[in-house]
Amino acid sequence: MTKPVFTGNFTQQEPIPEAAIAAALDVMRSGRLHRYNLLPGDEGEVAALEREFAAFTGARYGLAVASGGYAMSCAMRAIGVQVGDKILSNGWTLAPVPGAIASVGAVPVFVETTQDLTIDLDDLAQKARESGARVLLLSHMRGHICDMDRLMALARAHDLQVIEDCAHTMGAAWRGMPSGRHGVIGCYSTQTYKHINSGEGGLLVTDDAEVMARAVVLSGSYMLYGKHTAAPPVEMFENVKYETPNISGRMDHLRAAILRPQLAALPQQVARWNALYRMLEAGLRNIAGLRLIERPAQESIVGSSFQFLLPGWSADTMRALLAACAARGVELKWFGAAEPVAFTSRYDSWRYAPPQRLPRTDAILAGLIDMRLPLTFSEADVRLIAEIIRDEVTGMGRVF
Repeated sequence: MTKPVFTGNFTQQEPIPEAAIAAALDVMRSGRLHRYNLLPGDEGEVAALEREFAAFTGARYGLAVASGGYAMSCAMRAIGVQVGDKILSNGWTLAPVPGAIASVGAVPVFVETTQDLTIDLDDLAQKARESGARVLLLSHMRGHICDMDRLMALARAHDLQVIEDCAHTMGAAWRGMPSGRHGVIGCYSTQTYKHINSGEGGLLVTDDAEVMARAVVLSGSYMLYGKHTAAPPVEMFENVKYETPNISGRMDHLRAAILRPQLAALPQQVARWNALYRMLEAGLRNIAGLRLIERPAQESIVGSSFQFLLPGWSADTMRALLAACAARGVELKWFGAAEPVAFTSRYDSWRYAPPQRLPRTDAILAGLIDMRLPLTFSEADVRLIAEIIRDEVTGMGRVF
């Protein structure tokens, strides 16, 4: 009997909405792509996006920048991170997070990961004490949010400033508070595989007027900060404009025009993602040897990717599973490979950081499977993907 094969594409995004295309065409026809190239009385697409995104998250201030990685490095500079400072961060994340730390000359101190794929708060407390670090760059990796109430209590106890990497949690929340709003700064990505798509791009939000003033100048405002409508009053810039370097990373009107209609539609897109996520979750339940990640009730998720664990599986068996699923059209990623592959890498691959050992994280990554869940998938697609994974995991499990 021929086994069913999935013929969809795990990297195919939905088309840019027609309203966004029309807005982009208007920008191109104007020729005014640079964010500060405005007609008198014109707010401009970038400033409007910043204002709308700040309102979306409930923040006082917002800034649009060139990428999520730039947002993180800008955030660290804006709170005063210096060369040689130690920065706590997740042992399981994507390379732009430790890359942002390295870009400001700081030193990553990696924290263990729990079986729920969130930062290990006990290990965080211990490493905060031992390292003397005063900043945590918290990655909500793959959309998994830790107990933010406990984390913020721990941060206060250890005098940690928290920057949230929300590349995978735009539209998510903990106890109703939007992701990115617990710490000093929340950083977001608008790269193609994120929740709103401008190819590349980023956003950051904060309630701290001085921090935002520094971020605006860092982003390359020159003395044009008065053109920002989601920024502090101009007098706040008097304190920072002479001592804050211009490290240009502005967003342009074209990308902002593409993003604004997508931001308006994001709640509906989140509902669609979560319906697919829950369908896949149901299809993978009760498979011997496969552990699902049970999401806590306090967490409002955005199910744009899916993870599961195969505890105790050997590296050879994991590779065989990936190959078997790929032969049937299902593209899975494994974070336990010894060498980086595509976007998957481990903390021991980032050799610009001091060597560190995270045995609990190693054990989790050895059995961690990841897959994208684009909105181009239908419910029938998700049911077939679950059927294929179930079939292949069950077959491998018998061999294992």
